[in-house]
Amino acid sequence: MTSVRSSLIPILTILAIIIAVWYAGAFYMNAPFQRDLDRRAGVESTFSELVGKTMSQPKPTLPAPHQVAQNVWENTFLRKITSNRSLVYHAWVTLSATLLGFFFGTVLGIAIAVGIVHVTTLDRSLMPWIIASQTIPILALAPMIIVVLAAVGVVGLIPKALISTYLSFFPVAVGMVKGLRSPEIMHLDLMHTYNATQWQTFWKLRVPASVPFLFASMKVAVAASLVGAIVGELPTGAVAGIGAKLLTGAYYSQTIDMFAALVAGSVVAALLVTLVGVAGRMTERAMGARPS
Repeated sequence: MTSVRSSLIPILTILAIIIAVWYAGAFYMNAPFQRDLDRRAGVESTFSELVGKTMSQPKPTLPAPHQVAQNVWENTFLRKITSNRSLVYHAWVTLSATLLGFFFGTVLGIAIAVGIVHVTTLDRSLMPWIIASQTIPILALAPMIIVVLAAVGVVGLIPKALISTYLSFFPVAVGMVKGLRSPEIMHLDLMHTYNATQWQTFWKLRVPASVPFLFASMKVAVAASLVGAIVGELPTGAVAGIGAKLLTGAYYSQTIDMFAALVAGSVVAALLVTLVGVAGRMTERAMGARPS
Protein backbone atom coordinates (compact mmCIF):
# COMPACT_ATOMS: atom_id res chain seq x y z
CA MET A 1 0.00 0.00 0.00
CA THR A 2 2.83 2.36 0.86
CA SER A 3 4.60 1.67 -2.44
CA VAL A 4 1.41 2.35 -4.39
CA ARG A 5 0.88 5.61 -2.55
CA SER A 6 4.48 6.68 -3.06
CA SER A 7 4.18 6.03 -6.81
CA LEU A 8 0.80 7.76 -7.15
CA ILE A 9 1.79 10.98 -5.41
CA PRO A 10 4.38 12.06 -8.04
CA ILE A 11 2.00 11.13 -10.88
CA LEU A 12 -0.91 13.09 -9.36
CA THR A 13 1.38 16.04 -8.62
CA ILE A 14 2.58 16.24 -12.23
CA LEU A 15 -1.02 15.84 -13.44
CA ALA A 16 -2.17 18.70 -11.21
CA ILE A 17 0.64 20.93 -12.52
CA ILE A 18 -0.27 20.09 -16.14
CA ILE A 19 -3.96 20.90 -15.54
CA ALA A 20 -3.09 24.18 -13.79
CA VAL A 21 -0.79 25.24 -16.65
CA TRP A 22 -3.49 24.17 -19.14
CA TYR A 23 -6.11 26.37 -17.45
CA ALA A 24 -3.69 29.30 -17.38
CA GLY A 25 -2.91 28.78 -21.06
CA ALA A 26 -6.62 28.57 -21.92
CA PHE A 27 -7.27 31.91 -20.23
CA TYR A 28 -4.24 33.57 -21.83
CA MET A 29 -5.09 32.37 -25.36
CA ASN A 30 -8.88 32.85 -25.20
CA ALA A 31 -8.90 36.21 -23.41
CA PRO A 32 -8.07 38.44 -26.45
CA PHE A 33 -11.00 37.07 -28.46
CA GLN A 34 -13.33 37.38 -25.47
CA ARG A 35 -12.26 40.99 -24.83
CA ASP A 36 -12.97 41.76 -28.50
CA LEU A 37 -16.44 40.22 -28.18
CA ASP A 38 -17.12 42.26 -25.03
CA ARG A 39 -15.92 45.46 -26.69
CA ARG A 40 -18.20 44.93 -29.68
CA ALA A 41 -21.14 44.17 -27.40
CA GLY A 42 -20.40 47.22 -25.24
CA VAL A 43 -19.90 45.05 -22.16
CA GLU A 44 -17.27 45.48 -19.46
CA SER A 45 -16.48 42.24 -17.67
CA THR A 46 -14.76 41.91 -14.34
CA PHE A 47 -11.73 39.66 -14.10
CA SER A 48 -13.73 36.78 -12.65
CA GLU A 49 -16.39 37.15 -15.35
CA LEU A 50 -13.69 37.26 -18.04
CA VAL A 51 -12.15 34.07 -16.66
CA GLY A 52 -15.55 32.34 -16.71
CA LYS A 53 -16.24 33.41 -20.27
CA THR A 54 -12.84 32.26 -21.55
CA MET A 55 -13.51 28.84 -20.05
CA SER A 56 -16.88 28.40 -21.75
CA GLN A 57 -16.36 29.58 -25.34
CA PRO A 58 -17.99 27.24 -27.91
CA LYS A 59 -14.97 27.44 -30.24
CA PRO A 60 -12.02 28.41 -28.05
CA THR A 61 -8.48 28.80 -29.30
CA LEU A 62 -7.43 26.46 -26.49
CA PRO A 63 -10.25 24.54 -24.78
CA ALA A 64 -10.22 24.23 -21.02
CA PRO A 65 -9.68 20.78 -19.50
CA HIS A 66 -13.27 20.52 -18.24
CA GLN A 67 -14.60 21.25 -21.76
CA VAL A 68 -12.49 18.43 -23.20
CA ALA A 69 -13.47 16.07 -20.37
CA GLN A 70 -17.17 16.82 -20.92
CA ASN A 71 -16.84 16.22 -24.66
CA VAL A 72 -15.02 12.91 -24.08
CA TRP A 73 -17.69 11.79 -21.60
CA GLU A 74 -20.59 12.69 -23.89
CA ASN A 75 -19.09 11.17 -27.04
CA THR A 76 -17.90 8.02 -25.27
CA PHE A 77 -20.67 7.03 -22.88
CA LEU A 78 -23.76 8.98 -23.98
CA ARG A 79 -23.79 8.07 -27.68
CA LYS A 80 -24.37 4.84 -29.54
CA ILE A 81 -21.18 3.09 -30.60
CA THR A 82 -22.39 3.15 -34.21
CA SER A 83 -22.85 6.93 -34.18
CA ASN A 84 -20.38 8.87 -36.31
CA ARG A 85 -19.88 11.21 -33.33
CA SER A 86 -18.92 8.38 -30.99
CA LEU A 87 -15.27 8.39 -30.00
CA VAL A 88 -15.50 4.62 -29.47
CA TYR A 89 -16.52 4.18 -33.11
CA HIS A 90 -13.69 6.39 -34.41
CA ALA A 91 -11.17 4.75 -32.07
CA TRP A 92 -12.18 1.29 -33.31
CA VAL A 93 -11.71 2.31 -36.96
CA THR A 94 -8.19 3.55 -36.18
CA LEU A 95 -7.49 0.60 -33.90
CA SER A 96 -8.24 -1.94 -36.64
CA ALA A 97 -5.57 -0.43 -38.91
CA THR A 98 -3.22 -0.10 -35.94
CA LEU A 99 -3.44 -3.77 -34.98
CA LEU A 100 -3.03 -4.99 -38.56
CA GLY A 101 -0.04 -2.72 -39.14
CA PHE A 102 1.46 -3.70 -35.78
CA PHE A 103 1.15 -7.38 -36.68
CA PHE A 104 2.81 -6.85 -40.07
CA GLY A 105 5.51 -4.67 -38.53
CA THR A 106 6.29 -7.16 -35.77
CA VAL A 107 6.57 -10.09 -38.18
CA LEU A 108 8.67 -8.04 -40.61
CA GLY A 109 10.92 -6.72 -37.83
CA ILE A 110 11.56 -10.18 -36.40
CA ALA A 111 12.29 -11.62 -39.86
CA ILE A 112 14.74 -8.81 -40.62
CA ALA A 113 16.45 -9.22 -37.24
CA VAL A 114 16.89 -12.98 -37.69
CA GLY A 115 18.38 -12.39 -41.13
CA ILE A 116 20.75 -9.68 -39.89
CA VAL A 117 22.00 -11.79 -36.98
CA HIS A 118 22.66 -14.90 -39.07
CA VAL A 119 23.75 -13.39 -42.40
CA THR A 120 26.73 -11.03 -42.23
CA THR A 121 25.98 -9.61 -45.67
CA LEU A 122 22.52 -8.48 -44.53
CA ASP A 123 24.02 -6.88 -41.44
CA ARG A 124 26.38 -4.78 -43.52
CA SER A 125 24.04 -3.99 -46.40
CA LEU A 126 20.50 -3.94 -45.00
CA MET A 127 20.90 -2.32 -41.59
CA PRO A 128 22.11 1.08 -42.91
CA TRP A 129 19.12 1.23 -45.27
CA ILE A 130 16.73 0.37 -42.45
CA ILE A 131 18.12 3.21 -40.37
CA ALA A 132 18.03 5.61 -43.33
CA SER A 133 14.39 4.72 -44.01
CA GLN A 134 13.36 6.22 -40.68
CA THR A 135 14.77 9.64 -41.62
CA ILE A 136 11.97 10.15 -44.17
CA PRO A 137 9.11 12.17 -42.59
CA ILE A 138 6.00 10.04 -42.42
CA LEU A 139 3.84 13.07 -43.31
CA ALA A 140 5.65 13.25 -46.65
CA LEU A 141 5.60 9.51 -47.26
CA ALA A 142 1.98 8.75 -46.30
CA PRO A 143 0.32 10.61 -49.22
CA MET A 144 2.66 8.86 -51.68
CA ILE A 145 1.72 5.44 -50.30
CA ILE A 146 -1.99 6.30 -50.41
CA VAL A 147 -1.84 7.59 -53.99
CA VAL A 148 0.27 4.71 -55.35
CA LEU A 149 -1.91 2.03 -53.76
CA ALA A 150 -5.10 3.77 -54.85
CA ALA A 151 -3.80 3.74 -58.43
CA VAL A 152 -3.70 -0.06 -58.32
CA GLY A 153 -7.06 -0.34 -56.59
CA VAL A 154 -5.87 -0.88 -53.02
CA VAL A 155 -7.86 1.39 -50.70
CA GLY A 156 -9.38 1.30 -47.24
CA LEU A 157 -7.68 -0.51 -44.38
CA ILE A 158 -4.55 -1.82 -46.13
CA PRO A 159 -2.89 1.54 -46.98
CA LYS A 160 -3.25 2.74 -43.38
CA ALA A 161 -1.94 -0.59 -42.10
CA LEU A 162 1.11 -0.36 -44.36
CA ILE A 163 1.91 3.11 -43.02
CA SER A 164 1.65 1.68 -39.51
CA THR A 165 3.91 -1.18 -40.58
CA TYR A 166 6.51 1.30 -41.83
CA LEU A 167 6.68 2.97 -38.42
CA SER A 168 6.43 -0.14 -36.26
CA PHE A 169 8.89 -2.55 -37.88
CA PHE A 170 11.98 -0.46 -37.08
CA PRO A 171 11.91 -0.62 -33.25
CA VAL A 172 11.09 -4.34 -33.40
CA ALA A 173 13.97 -5.02 -35.79
CA VAL A 174 16.50 -3.04 -33.74
CA GLY A 175 15.32 -4.48 -30.42
CA MET A 176 15.26 -8.03 -31.72
CA VAL A 177 18.77 -7.71 -33.18
CA LYS A 178 19.98 -6.53 -29.79
CA GLY A 179 18.15 -9.38 -28.08
CA LEU A 180 19.37 -12.12 -30.40
CA ARG A 181 22.95 -10.90 -29.90
CA SER A 182 22.60 -10.58 -26.13
CA PRO A 183 23.84 -14.12 -25.15
CA GLU A 184 27.39 -14.02 -23.85
CA ILE A 185 30.26 -15.69 -25.69
CA MET A 186 30.56 -18.19 -22.83
CA HIS A 187 26.98 -19.38 -23.40
CA LEU A 188 27.51 -19.65 -27.14
CA ASP A 189 30.70 -21.65 -26.55
CA LEU A 190 28.78 -23.92 -24.20
CA MET A 191 26.18 -24.63 -26.91
CA HIS A 192 29.04 -25.35 -29.31
CA THR A 193 30.53 -27.74 -26.75
CA TYR A 194 27.21 -29.56 -26.60
CA ASN A 195 27.44 -29.92 -30.39
CA ALA A 196 24.22 -27.90 -30.80
CA THR A 197 23.16 -27.03 -34.32
CA GLN A 198 22.66 -23.42 -35.40
CA TRP A 199 18.90 -23.94 -35.19
CA GLN A 200 19.14 -25.36 -31.65
CA THR A 201 21.34 -22.48 -30.55
CA PHE A 202 18.86 -20.04 -32.04
CA TRP A 203 15.77 -21.64 -30.52
CA LYS A 204 17.12 -22.62 -27.10
CA LEU A 205 19.48 -19.72 -26.39
CA ARG A 206 19.01 -16.70 -28.63
CA VAL A 207 15.19 -16.62 -28.67
CA PRO A 208 14.74 -16.88 -24.85
CA ALA A 209 17.39 -14.21 -24.37
CA SER A 210 15.65 -11.90 -26.85
CA VAL A 211 12.15 -12.04 -25.31
CA PRO A 212 12.61 -9.07 -22.90
CA PHE A 213 14.11 -6.99 -25.73
CA LEU A 214 11.29 -7.98 -28.08
CA PHE A 215 8.45 -6.93 -25.81
CA ALA A 216 10.20 -3.72 -24.82
CA SER A 217 10.52 -2.80 -28.50
CA MET A 218 6.94 -3.91 -29.18
CA LYS A 219 5.71 -1.30 -26.67
CA VAL A 220 7.37 1.39 -28.78
CA ALA A 221 6.17 -0.24 -31.99
CA VAL A 222 2.49 -0.42 -31.02
CA ALA A 223 2.45 3.27 -30.10
CA ALA A 224 4.20 4.12 -33.38
CA SER A 225 1.69 1.95 -35.23
CA LEU A 226 -1.18 3.99 -33.79
CA VAL A 227 0.51 7.19 -34.93
CA GLY A 228 0.91 5.69 -38.41
CA ALA A 229 -2.78 4.76 -38.58
CA ILE A 230 -3.83 8.29 -37.58
CA VAL A 231 -1.41 9.88 -40.07
CA GLY A 232 -2.66 7.50 -42.75
CA GLU A 233 -6.20 8.84 -42.31
CA LEU A 234 -5.20 12.45 -42.89
CA PRO A 235 -4.44 12.48 -46.67
CA THR A 236 -7.29 10.10 -47.57
CA GLY A 237 -10.18 12.34 -46.63
CA ALA A 238 -11.37 9.57 -44.31
CA VAL A 239 -14.81 9.97 -42.77
CA ALA A 240 -14.08 7.73 -39.77
CA GLY A 241 -11.17 7.33 -37.42
CA ILE A 242 -9.29 9.54 -35.00
CA GLY A 243 -7.46 11.18 -37.90
CA ALA A 244 -10.78 11.93 -39.60
CA LYS A 245 -12.05 13.42 -36.34
CA LEU A 246 -9.01 15.68 -36.20
CA LEU A 247 -9.51 16.77 -39.82
CA THR A 248 -13.18 17.57 -39.28
CA GLY A 249 -12.36 19.56 -36.17
CA ALA A 250 -9.69 21.51 -38.04
CA TYR A 251 -12.03 22.31 -40.94
CA TYR A 252 -14.78 23.68 -38.69
CA SER A 253 -12.56 25.11 -35.91
CA GLN A 254 -13.98 22.61 -33.42
CA THR A 255 -10.97 22.64 -31.14
CA ILE A 256 -12.83 20.85 -28.35
CA ASP A 257 -13.54 17.92 -30.67
CA MET A 258 -9.90 17.91 -31.76
CA PHE A 259 -8.60 17.71 -28.20
CA ALA A 260 -11.16 15.04 -27.35
CA ALA A 261 -9.93 12.98 -30.30
CA LEU A 262 -6.34 13.41 -29.07
CA VAL A 263 -7.40 12.22 -25.61
CA ALA A 264 -9.10 9.18 -27.19
CA GLY A 265 -5.92 8.40 -29.12
CA SER A 266 -3.85 8.72 -25.95
CA VAL A 267 -6.15 6.34 -24.07
CA VAL A 268 -5.98 3.79 -26.90
CA ALA A 269 -2.17 4.05 -26.97
CA ALA A 270 -1.95 3.59 -23.19
CA LEU A 271 -4.20 0.51 -23.34
CA LEU A 272 -2.19 -1.02 -26.19
CA VAL A 273 1.14 -0.47 -24.44
CA THR A 274 -0.29 -1.92 -21.22
CA LEU A 275 -1.58 -5.01 -23.04
CA VAL A 276 1.80 -5.59 -24.68
CA GLY A 277 3.47 -5.24 -21.28
CA VAL A 278 1.08 -7.76 -19.71
CA ALA A 279 1.65 -10.17 -22.60
CA GLY A 280 5.40 -9.78 -22.13
CA ARG A 281 5.24 -10.59 -18.41
CA MET A 282 3.00 -13.60 -19.05
CA THR A 283 5.38 -14.88 -21.71
CA GLU A 284 8.43 -14.48 -19.50
CA ARG A 285 6.73 -16.28 -16.61
CA ALA A 286 5.67 -19.10 -18.94
CA MET A 287 9.31 -19.43 -19.96
CA GLY A 288 10.40 -19.73 -16.32
CA ALA A 289 11.34 -16.16 -15.43
CA ARG A 290 10.90 -15.09 -11.82
CA PRO A 291 8.13 -12.54 -11.21
CA SER A 292 9.58 -9.12 -10.42
